[in-house]
Amino acid sequence: MVQRPGRGIFPNLHVFPGGKVDPADDGLSHLCVGLDDRQASAQLGVTAGGLRYWVTAIRECFEECGVLLAYRNDRPFMASGDDERARFDRHRHTLAARDDNLAALAAREGLRLATDRVLYFSHWITPPSAPARFDTRFFVAAMPDGQRAVEHSGETVAGDWVRPRDALANFDAGRWQMIHPTLTTLRTASRFETVAGLLAAVAARQHLGEVTATLHEQGMQHVGDA
Repeated sequence: MVQRPGRGIFPNLHVFPGGKVDPADDGLSHLCVGLDDRQASAQLGVTAGGLRYWVTAIRECFEECGVLLAYRNDRPFMASGDDERARFDRHRHTLAARDDNLAALAAREGLRLATDRVLYFSHWITPPSAPARFDTRFFVAAMPDGQRAVEHSGETVAGDWVRPRDALANFDAGRWQMIHPTLTTLRTASRFETVAGLLAAVAARQHLGEVTATLHEQGMQHVGDA
């Protein structure tokens, strides 16, 4: 989880790495493994363009916490040595500054995007009473072996690799500020004892339970809502 700066909309909040869809995230189906736009769009309940949300999730995860969900030579990406780790750290900074794009980076480094390892979790639209409104999709993936999460100092002020229950304890104790989508996601994840159990439930669409009237008022959308 990362902490937003103390300025702008929703200051100081602890959130998951994320951001908005960029025009450069579209049209990258040739780089995506195991998922095409038709399948992605069906999961999201949209007519077309769904795959770009997976691309955005992968790009933003890399930019904000340095975790790259990709394949190289048909194997999960893992930087080999300090020099390559330093090079990819420079890549994430140029991506965040929009001095590079994911398609160009993938071509230079021989990468394909691990869209098959990124699962669609939930859909939230902030209610009208919020200071700003967002239409947000949440995704989940297992942490790749051989990688580590490091926050981006330009986009966040802190970062923590934390168990869901510990994050919730920080909120209950008043140490962290979080909003309903984040809290609901953490509470859902905290019900599972293993990553594999959580991912299996998400893949089977059995993780969310009922979208109650209260949750819907807070912004949670029913599965398949566009």
